[in-house]
Amino acid sequence: MLTSAIVILAIVVITWLVSLARRDASVIDPVWPLGFVAVAITAFLAGDGDEGRRLLILVLVAIWGLRLSAYLTWRNHGKGEDFRYAAMRAKRGASFWIISLVTIFILQGVLMWIVSLPVQLAAVPDRGLGWLAAAGGAAWAIGFGFEVIGDWQLARFKADPANTGRVLDTGLWRYTRHPNYFGDFMVWWGIFLIAAESGAGAWGFIGPVVMTVLLVKVSGAGLLEKDIVERRPGYAEYVRRTSGFFPRPPRV
Repeated sequence: MLTSAIVILAIVVITWLVSLARRDASVIDPVWPLGFVAVAITAFLAGDGDEGRRLLILVLVAIWGLRLSAYLTWRNHGKGEDFRYAAMRAKRGASFWIISLVTIFILQGVLMWIVSLPVQLAAVPDRGLGWLAAAGGAAWAIGFGFEVIGDWQLARFKADPANTGRVLDTGLWRYTRHPNYFGDFMVWWGIFLIAAESGAGAWGFIGPVVMTVLLVKVSGAGLLEKDIVERRPGYAEYVRRTSGFFPRPPRV
């Protein structure tokens, strides 16, 4: 766990230095999922638990993290600094460079370490894989499917100029306003279940709990919908009939 903390600290500090050179704090976004991949690699190499469990978690985290990082890199290319960081830069002025180290990069590093606790704790001596790992793998697969399909449907929708200003309410977006965030939720609870079977990994429950809070209330759905009703005509009606997070049939 200490090794993972050191690896994460190195990643966020290097990313912070890159952000200073580019004057763009958004570089942290595609690095966020890569940090989890780095933790999974660290746990696999430094851990001494069941090799099958360590390898399974490494593969699942790597698939999730590399896919998400590539998608965020593609989505953000050429769009400049994210409005959240741009607003903070304007507010903090000349002191933003040092404030950003703590409030953006170190903070995300701490959250990365906490969320990845199941990955770290699953690397201790344990028993082999069983039914709980199978359930976790199934949950991960459902979540990854929601995330990939949801992102693909949204990207295809935005690519059509005829959809400018409209609300995507078809496909997975018909059943939840945030299929990609729900996918992340399922991915990390799935990884937790795989880790929990090791015994010690069960103590990592705080990881998916924190991820759930982030997705629902803080940097995910909560932030995205803060003022979207005012900005997007028809979104209020979409909110009325569509689940905010967990998929369900739309209200009539």
